[in-house]
This record gives sequence, C-alpha cells and structure tokens, in this order.
Amino acid sequence: MNGPLIGVSTYREEARWGVWRSEAVLLPLGYPRLVQDAGGLAVLLPPDDPARAAAAVARLDGVVIAGGPDVEPGRYGADPDPRTGPPARERDAWELALIHAALTAGTPLLGICRGMQLLNVALGGTLLQHLDGHTGGVGAFGAHPVTAVAGTHYAALAPGTAEVPTYHHQAVDRLGDGLVASAYAADGTVEAVERPGPSWVLGVQWHPEAGEDLRVVRDLVRAAGLTPGSG
Repeated sequence: MNGPLIGVSTYREEARWGVWRSEAVLLPLGYPRLVQDAGGLAVLLPPDDPARAAAAVARLDGVVIAGGPDVEPGRYGADPDPRTGPPARERDAWELALIHAALTAGTPLLGICRGMQLLNVALGGTLLQHLDGHTGGVGAFGAHPVTAVAGTHYAALAPGTAEVPTYHHQAVDRLGDGLVASAYAADGTVEAVERPGPSWVLGVQWHPEAGEDLRVVRDLVRAAGLTPGSG
C-alpha cells in the first residue's frame, strides 16, 4: 500500500538556508517527487563509505543514481578533456559502489544522466567528454527527440519517438559489458542503455525529473514492488 522503497543518491555541497551557511546533502526536488508521483517511497542516500553501499542497498527495493557533475575520466582510463569539469571523487566512489551493489543484489536500478554514464563506466564502458547541442544553455534544460530501439525494454515502455528534457555535454562512447543501447538522439548520441537479463537495469541520458513522462520510473517502481520484502 505504501509503495516500494526507492533510494536516490545525493551529493554534498555548501548551501544557505535561513541564517545558516553550511555543508549540506542536496538533491533537486524533482528526483524524490518523480519517485513519489510514480508510486514509490523516496529516501535520500547521502555520500558514505563505499564499503557500506551493499548494506544500504539491501534495505531498498530500488535505486536511482541521480544526475550531476562529470565522471572523472581516470575512472575509464582517459585523460581529462579541457572541457571536462572538476572531479567529484567522493561521489564517484559512493555511486559506483551503489551501482555494483544493486547489480550484485539484482535490485532494480535506474541511472539518470550522470547516473547512466556512471552505470556505463561501472561495467567497463567509456564516455565522450564533450558534445554540443544537448542543453538549453547554462543552467537551462533543452529539449530534443529520442527514438527507442525496437525490441528493447525501453521501447516496450516508450515506443517510437519522445521529446525529452536534456542537459548534458558528455555521453556514452563504448558501451559497458552487457549493456545495449535502447534509444538514440537524432545526432546518434546514445540516449538510453539497458542490461538484458532477469534484473531491471536501465539508464536514460535525459532528465525525467524535469518533465512529465512517468513511464520509465513507473516501471522501475513496478519492478521494485516485485523484489523480496518490498513495500
């Protein structure tokens, strides 16, 4: 009745509220609201010791890895491009550990934007460090169509072409082990990936939390509701 428990990764940032200015655990409201609107119970996963990731995932029915800064290129054996942002090593380590824990446990896993890129890197893939045309300008979402690949799980959820909110300058290059591309942009950019098999594993390059299409997240919540001990 309460819905499955979906953990969403967060990040550490200095913030201001009221009279306070301090380090805080942050996540745009769109992420937990997306989970809630899809029928799940959202809980926030603050950065922690990667060794604790398996214990955290064991208490969850599903995991969402949120968008954010560029993945450190050294994670996939590349030198940084001048246009690549500064590393977020603590976040990389924690979220990679969450991804590996979810994959090992068979816990439904959704990667959003950076989360999809990190899923690809976790499975041995690489990234393109810069491309143009996938934002609406600094601090503004753009929009463009993505087309599902017939026969994929994503295509079963969202067949054909859909307009999506987008904000990224990096993308999947070489696919990670076991991943298949399940949607593309018109310029050939990989816009969704999935891992066929018994577990629900999907990544989308766009930002569903900034739009109104609940199809992917509703299916994540549905799959999470089938996991042992789910709500």
